[in-house]
Amino acid sequence: MDCPTEEALIRKKLGHMPHVRSMDFNLMQRVLTVVHAPEALDTILAALRSLDFTPELADANPGAAPQTPSKPWWPLALAAVAAAGSEAAGWLGAPVWLPAGLAILAILSCGLTTYRKGWLAIRNGNLNINALMSIAVTGALLLRQWPEAAMVMVLFTVAELIEAKSLDRARNAIQGLMQLTPEQASVQQPDGSWRLTDLKAIAPGAVVRVKPGERIALDGEIVTGRSSVDQAPITGESLPVDKTVGDTVFAGTINQAGSFDYRVTAAASNTTLARIIHAVEEAQGAKAPTQRFVDQFARVYTPIVFAVALAVAVVPPLLFGGAWQVWVYKALVMLVIACPCALVISTPVTIVSGLAAAARKGILIKGGAYLEQGRKLAWLALDKTGTITHGKPVQTEFELFADVEVVRSRTLAASLAGRSDHPVSLAIAAAAKADGMSTATVDAFEALAGRGVRGEIDGLPYWLGNHRLVEELGRCSGALEARLDELEGQGKTVAMLVDSERVLALFAVADTVKETSRAAIADLHRLGVNTAMLTGDNPHTAAAIAQKVGIDEARGNQLPEDKLSAVAQWSSQGATVGMVGDGINDAPALARADIGFAMGAMGTDTAIETADVALMDDDLRKIPSFIRLSKSTHSVLVQNITLALGIKSVFLVLTVIGLGTMWMAVFADVGASLLVVTNGLRLLRK
Repeated sequence: MDCPTEEALIRKKLGHMPHVRSMDFNLMQRVLTVVHAPEALDTILAALRSLDFTPELADANPGAAPQTPSKPWWPLALAAVAAAGSEAAGWLGAPVWLPAGLAILAILSCGLTTYRKGWLAIRNGNLNINALMSIAVTGALLLRQWPEAAMVMVLFTVAELIEAKSLDRARNAIQGLMQLTPEQASVQQPDGSWRLTDLKAIAPGAVVRVKPGERIALDGEIVTGRSSVDQAPITGESLPVDKTVGDTVFAGTINQAGSFDYRVTAAASNTTLARIIHAVEEAQGAKAPTQRFVDQFARVYTPIVFAVALAVAVVPPLLFGGAWQVWVYKALVMLVIACPCALVISTPVTIVSGLAAAARKGILIKGGAYLEQGRKLAWLALDKTGTITHGKPVQTEFELFADVEVVRSRTLAASLAGRSDHPVSLAIAAAAKADGMSTATVDAFEALAGRGVRGEIDGLPYWLGNHRLVEELGRCSGALEARLDELEGQGKTVAMLVDSERVLALFAVADTVKETSRAAIADLHRLGVNTAMLTGDNPHTAAAIAQKVGIDEARGNQLPEDKLSAVAQWSSQGATVGMVGDGINDAPALARADIGFAMGAMGTDTAIETADVALMDDDLRKIPSFIRLSKSTHSVLVQNITLALGIKSVFLVLTVIGLGTMWMAVFADVGASLLVVTNGLRLLRK
């Protein structure tokens, strides 16, 4: 089931059944979803078999890739020899019975399947390629065009075989992801031993061992050991990532030199990789705008061409004295050309190839509509924390403001900061730890909401806090105010260490910009996309970060409703707007945007399920890649539609003026299909 005429055949057959409520077709994956009364299943399967389809329940073989059934090769070989013999006999002027007998032998050897499918289609009121080919070959036999009838059937069968193999490659573009995980994994038993176990039998909580060079079978968290892991199959990252105890690992990624044990956190059916595959398969089933247009066009196109062919066969002989044999032959050639398969198949093959190419690069696109729309992006709004910046503040400056030892001041600050879970405190404590600083015991610790912390060290009081706290303590000075303004103007947050008399030192903390962000923004500008940063941080920080990375517009103090308003504003001006966020806090703006991008979606259920496009790591450079892929996909779609319609138009004209032959019509139909499939598959190399 891979042609809209076959969809129409099934829809007509099942649509009249009282127990069938709805049908959903995914022609590329050959999946038909029927909503029906429970007792109607056997009747539905029988109806499909009556149409010469072989239905297979999805539950019987989950995740299996649809394959073209293999057939013995010798009947086609015999048919080819017989057709060639019929052609040769005709050229050599042999008795009529010889080319006729060889032609019939060729048609019986390779054409019975075509005739059977053609008869079923005609009986059910459909004109698919099998019906048209059956009519054309039968007409050629009645006109005693023996060699041509035989050669047309052989060429059609060979071309269909090649086309089926090419389509299988397109269908299986995403199936390669399913082969990224091994079938078994080494699981720790209650007695401490290790045993190879099928993935389906491994429950969350089990401990799995991974050897050097092995693929990781399931999502989990490392409990012992360390290694580096190649996450390229999921994220598209070029370099392996170091992993140690407590780090998360994902199914389908590749362990490098080390060995480690990890505790399973998701069953085989619910791993990040499984969710990616499921999302892409769903996206394949959702028709893109161009695909919907082509399907609607094909429904009108085929009946019109069939009516024109009928007119060509009847009108000239009846009204203008034309030779019946000549005009009927032309009509038969037009029937072969009439099938819209090449036109219809051109769009899903291209879309599926684009979706698969994106998935291999760690870009999960939730539907062909978004893949097509990406090329139109005019504005891209970005959250700051975790999107443009790393989302983990680090200490960038340390300055003494009193006559005190550096080590002493940093030790005091780290001791106070170590008792707090505020991001600024965590950054100060982490910097001290990285430099080998020790910490002291803090007594009478107190968190001061919105200002900082207080505690006693060696019996003396100390404070670590912000500008407001220093003002409340009466420790501000002109020099300090000037320095604070300078640092805050650079987008940094400042914390000060204060004793009972003065400010001892200040610590500047900033959420550092990713190097990839600068490259991504520059790339977006080259593609003609305007950029804006929408952040809850103060306007000074927003402006400083925006200047660093080259963003066109920065808006600070943005609440979720403010971000939504900004996206709505650009959309109201007719622009196609994208929003980049974490898929949760930015939900209103992500939902309002034409395309919502979720950052770092690997392992995040919410992001994978809610975003239109999920970037499987935190690399913004994937968005320009997505836009380029969208442009390439649109270009291939236009090429394919032009090729399919252009080739058919040329051969229709040749047929009307008397230069077209039936074997040329076969090349026009199936050759066009092969061209558009091959052209669509080029996207897999992008």
